[in-house]
Amino acid sequence: MKTPLTLTRLLLGITSLVTLFLIGCAVGPDYKRPAVETPTAYHTADSDTNTPAGTNSFADLGWWSIYNDPQLQAYLAEGLTNNWDIKVAAARVLQSQQVARVARSQFFPTVTANGDLVNRHASEYGPSAPPAGVSPEAKYGDAFLGVPAYEVDIWGKIRRGNEAARDRLYATVDVQRVVRQTLVAQIASTYLQLLKLDLDLAIGQASLTSRTNSLELTSSREAGGVAAMSDVYQSQSLVATAQASIINTRRQIEETENAFNILLGHNPGAPVVRGVPLNDQSLRPSVPAGLPSALLEDRPDIRAAEHQLMAANADVGKAKAAFFPQVTLTGAFGYQSAALSDLFYGNARTWQFGPAVSLPLFTGGRLRAEYKLAQAVYAESLATYQSTVQESFREVSDALIEYQRSQEFYNKRLELTQANRNAAELATVRYEGGVTSYLEVLYNEQQLFDAELSLSQARLNELLSVVQLYRALGGGWSMPDAPTAAKN
Repeated sequence: MKTPLTLTRLLLGITSLVTLFLIGCAVGPDYKRPAVETPTAYHTADSDTNTPAGTNSFADLGWWSIYNDPQLQAYLAEGLTNNWDIKVAAARVLQSQQVARVARSQFFPTVTANGDLVNRHASEYGPSAPPAGVSPEAKYGDAFLGVPAYEVDIWGKIRRGNEAARDRLYATVDVQRVVRQTLVAQIASTYLQLLKLDLDLAIGQASLTSRTNSLELTSSREAGGVAAMSDVYQSQSLVATAQASIINTRRQIEETENAFNILLGHNPGAPVVRGVPLNDQSLRPSVPAGLPSALLEDRPDIRAAEHQLMAANADVGKAKAAFFPQVTLTGAFGYQSAALSDLFYGNARTWQFGPAVSLPLFTGGRLRAEYKLAQAVYAESLATYQSTVQESFREVSDALIEYQRSQEFYNKRLELTQANRNAAELATVRYEGGVTSYLEVLYNEQQLFDAELSLSQARLNELLSVVQLYRALGGGWSMPDAPTAAKN
């Protein structure tokens, strides 16, 4: 006689046959991407004369290609490694991976190994005393491989649960990409803000130098009887204004450096080295925005919302499968003997195998409530997905408008600043020639100072519009294959 198959091999064989026979029998709806109204083109500023977008997108470029300041590239690589939000997101991905593995493990039977050895001495005066001539001592044991209960996935409950866990893992991965994308935008924006404050500080210091020289000249003119004392006072006010502006700018720089260090995972106070100055930064999209339909694949937040929707759809099928009969297989294979010396002989072999069927007849409405709950969660996930898609179109449109208008605004501020500079120089010449009062110099100097600061802000806004456009289109979450950007 052939030795029978072990229980493990038997169950795996039966499981494979049942799975092949019942493949595609999962109850519940199969996922289909819901229809969303996709615009044919992004809404842009009326003055935008760019050619219609092609299939390629600005977001297809990696951040190391967009931000070409080597110092900023190094900071981005460092932040993507050390930032605490990045580490939290990575830990959540690891959690989701294990949850998915737990769900997948239900496809396979749980096999346990059991065994015991017993040394027993029976009382010769007890109710079950051994017969005369029989030793009161006994040694026996058993050893088994067992399957407590293996559910045959006839209706797809386990498959749907595995789908839900897998899609939630994918959603968590995409959320990690959203965190990475957001961090890239935050580091770039904060770095540019620091460069803008450096420019403001340089403007303030240059203005202070000019105004100090003007105060000395005015004081000399007053001492010579050429200027009035009121001119000296007005000149002093200009100096004090520049000094106050410098103090305020330094405060902002120190606070912004603290915030920047936190983004990099550092303690506040670490020095922040600057690279390319603000006016020399060259952030300009070299690729058009792309087609709106591509946004569904480019933005990780949209993909995360869709994976959550797919998981909710699978949960509906899992809840529906709970209404149908549940078939489980149980069994054991091993050896049992009253004498340890005979434990592993052929005649000591024992096994059992049998299916069990259970059908829920009355649950007090629990199963129906769980099914309705799953449907409600799906409806919420569907609304969230559609809202996320629609909001993404708005963000891209706003970013395109901001990019176009900020360039126009910067050019006009540049013209205005040059006009203020010409007016200030002319007022100084007129004052020194005795044609006008110092009040005209005071007014034009203040106008020039404000114009230069506004121009600095306009330049920052122009650069930030590129950062926001890149993020809105879904760029900034990918990592370089060879992180050469981090080498600095």
